[in-house]
Amino acid sequence: MYTLRCTKKLLDRIGLPVESLLPSPTTILGDWYATVLFWRPQVALLVNERTLLPVLMPYAPAATLISRIPDEVASILDRHRLDQSVIARELSAMSEVSVAKTANRSIVGTMNEFAFLADVYRVHMESGDLRALSMRLADTPCSAIKHSSPARLIAEILPLRVV
Repeated sequence: MYTLRCTKKLLDRIGLPVESLLPSPTTILGDWYATVLFWRPQVALLVNERTLLPVLMPYAPAATLISRIPDEVASILDRHRLDQSVIARELSAMSEVSVAKTANRSIVGTMNEFAFLADVYRVHMESGDLRALSMRLADTPCSAIKHSSPARLIAEILPLRVV
């Protein structure tokens, strides 16, 4: 169980009811924040509340966006070389989701910065590979988490795969 905290522009587009009584997350990473980027094609930007880990994924089809989030998160966690048992546990815990409004302006500010940087990287890398862009964003320094980047924080708090 986790809460997907959506910006107003995303809430208006997905049309799901907002919950007011929110349970505590059962995921290791906790809740996620989300917005929509009006690129062509449109993209959803997710940012983890605990680590600021960014995940870019296709917005369409909008009707399945929320159900596709766990698999996209698992894919990014795999790219960060996390232990498969940790990824499986996170994926299982993400099977239930509550939808709510954003509650932390600092994370919304970080999302806005990631959105700007993602657009710059997309042009610079000349690539529409959203997973590669997500990995590039994860290396962005973030003073809000008092670590050099979300990628380093993930590696520090979660077990990595043994090669």
